[in-house]
Amino acid sequence: MLTLHHAPQSRAGRIVWLLEELGLEYQLNRMDFHPKDLKSDEHRARHPLGRVPVLDDGDISLFESGAIVEYLVARHSDGRLKPEVDSPLFPEYLQWFHYVEGMIMPPINTIVVQTILLPPDRRDEVVLGQAQRLLSKALVPVNEALEGREYIIGDFSAADIMMGHCCYMSRNLKCVPEELEHIHAYIKRVEQRPHFQTGINA
Repeated sequence: MLTLHHAPQSRAGRIVWLLEELGLEYQLNRMDFHPKDLKSDEHRARHPLGRVPVLDDGDISLFESGAIVEYLVARHSDGRLKPEVDSPLFPEYLQWFHYVEGMIMPPINTIVVQTILLPPDRRDEVVLGQAQRLLSKALVPVNEALEGREYIIGDFSAADIMMGHCCYMSRNLKCVPEELEHIHAYIKRVEQRPHFQTGINA
């Protein structure tokens, strides 16, 4: 049985979404997004930095969300949600899958720290502004790629588990300018997927 260690409003939501899309049986260990849970000795034994998600699959334990998505697709999807290696879409799939954590999530992390996690007296408006501008710029190529497509490589794939979740977060942080119309339409399509709603509300 798969077990996902999860806290609300975190990257763990994308893993719940994927588990639901794949129709896999799993157990959810819900924790509060608070040091009393995430920094506990019990959870640090799962993740050395006390973060989520962490996936247990028998004797296997993984604690990086992108790696968890790749692992589940490779071992538990029966070939779904990923182009074949010799498909012309495979390089693009890899590009957008990894673009999320490489280019989009770093400024999102900074924005969350500067607007939510830090107390007001420790926040830095200059750092916040830089991160907001960087995030908006990082989303421009995504908007261009989505023109004429429902999903990031055309058909729904695991790259959308990564990209759809972070675009949704970006919009909620008010960092998707109105002119990025293809991203706004994409987010609406993602939100209409019942399994996304399960993941985001887990």
